[in-house]
This record gives sequence, C-alpha cells and structure tokens, in this order.
Amino acid sequence: MAMQAHEIEKLIQEAFPSATVEITDLAGDGNHYAAMVEAEEFAGLSRVKQHQAVYAALKGKMDGSHGELHALALTTKVKE
Repeated sequence: MAMQAHEIEKLIQEAFPSATVEITDLAGDGNHYAAMVEAEEFAGLSRVKQHQAVYAALKGKMDGSHGELHALALTTKVKE
C-alpha cells in the first residue's frame, strides 16, 4: 500500500519537532517522493547521519520490498 505525503511529514515531524518539512510526490503514484528536511536537531551531524536519522524516523516504512514507501529523494540541512 502506498504511503501518503502527510504520513511521511508526520513521522519526520514527530522525530524532529523543530523541522520544516516539504514533501513532493515525484511521480504522482504515492510511491516516489522527495523530502526536504531542515531541522535544528541536525546540528553537528554529517549529511550521512542526518539522512540516517530521517530514515530511522520513518520507522521501517522503507524497508526492503515490503515497505510502504518505495523511494525517497532526501535533502537535509541544519535550520539556523
């Protein structure tokens, strides 16, 4: 089952309360999204660690072929 943009945003927002989150459905199919996440919580983290933190916030929704979310193009940065 496809995942809705608001569900992705909610999971990220729960993990990063300071975050500004923008979700874009890239293919219009509910399976391919882009996310821009800007959060104070990313301070001191490498880009890889920031991305790992966001994927962890998705609570397994992207895991393997059984995940609800097929693809997520991720951009992160520290909120100033």
